[in-house]
Amino acid sequence: MFEFAWPWLFWLLPLPLLARRWLTPTTPGPALHLPQPGLDLAAFGAHPARHGSLWLLALAWLCLLTAAARPQWVGPPQAQQHSGRALLLAVDLSGSMRTPDMSLAGQSVSRFAAVKAIAGNFIDRRQGDEMGLILFGSRAFLVTPITYDLNAVRAQLQGAAVGLAGTETAIGDAVAIAVKRLSALPEQARVLVLLTDGVNNAGSISPLEAARAAKAAGVRIYTVGIGATRMRIPGFFGAQVVNPSADLDVSMLTQMATETGGRFFRATDSGELADAYRAIDALEPMPQSGPTLRPRREWYPWPLAAALGLWLLASWPREWRRERAA
Repeated sequence: MFEFAWPWLFWLLPLPLLARRWLTPTTPGPALHLPQPGLDLAAFGAHPARHGSLWLLALAWLCLLTAAARPQWVGPPQAQQHSGRALLLAVDLSGSMRTPDMSLAGQSVSRFAAVKAIAGNFIDRRQGDEMGLILFGSRAFLVTPITYDLNAVRAQLQGAAVGLAGTETAIGDAVAIAVKRLSALPEQARVLVLLTDGVNNAGSISPLEAARAAKAAGVRIYTVGIGATRMRIPGFFGAQVVNPSADLDVSMLTQMATETGGRFFRATDSGELADAYRAIDALEPMPQSGPTLRPRREWYPWPLAAALGLWLLASWPREWRRERAA
């Protein structure tokens, strides 16, 4: 459907005629005495193109008002998927995230590389959610505030590096920052997805204290423990098998999730990590409908360009005549 955003501007259409009628004309200068009596300058000054120029200027004024009234093409109503949910993603950047015990597309990769690849897809599927990103190591930082711009969240995650926030793990501080940010929003569904591969060994707040604060604020915590249980490493007497996730505090992560109404996931490989994100998608489903929005496409550049072209066309013959007279 075609409509004008500001149709009242068309009331200004007779403005040039009113201005011509009401404005005081310029006082003529001294008369010019011609040596030949009977010579009429009016005959030389008149030009049939003058009336054409006035019509062109009138059309230019009409086009200018049309552009100012903002012509728009309004499309049919479209449902918007805004869930009203605020979700924060907290990702561990401690030194152990460099451990190359994950497999992605048949290749051995570090834990953080697997997180970046799979969490990026999880972020894309949260269209309609507000999301933010917390990165933590020895200290925790809110990198991306709560926003509907999921591209910004994904870009910040892809640009992060292991050790950026220190080599230790401050899980409690990360949860405390998330609770502070989520509780400041209107009371509604609030979710924190916490991904780590170790045990809390830094920070000023214990994870369980932070979990109790999250429960009081209505924040559900989904914890994901990442890291393989078997890894073959070369040694002096040959390769040996070790458990690279021996420091992962599974009981603490499980208790944090249970107390807040969330769930704990164990991801020993990239497949289980992807399954964990899919399970969170199912536990925190997106609404199928939301408020409607009618897309609008602005058409003002076309009448504006027409007004400029008509004005140039109306003024060009007069300038051309001046050049020939010179």
